[in-house]
Amino acid sequence: MGGVPVKHHSKSKVGKHRSHQALKKISLVACVNCKSPMLPHRACANCGTYKKS
Repeated sequence: MGGVPVKHHSKSKVGKHRSHQALKKISLVACVNCKSPMLPHRACANCGTYKKS
């Protein structure tokens, strides 16, 4: 069984800990074949192409 925290964590300490948990924006790139937005380094969901192969 895990232990119970003995010390109190202040609001600023908790806020500093949670400052790194924010969601990051997703970056989209245009597909080279159909120009629809897609995630980088993945096959296009619209046309199914990957890079210029």
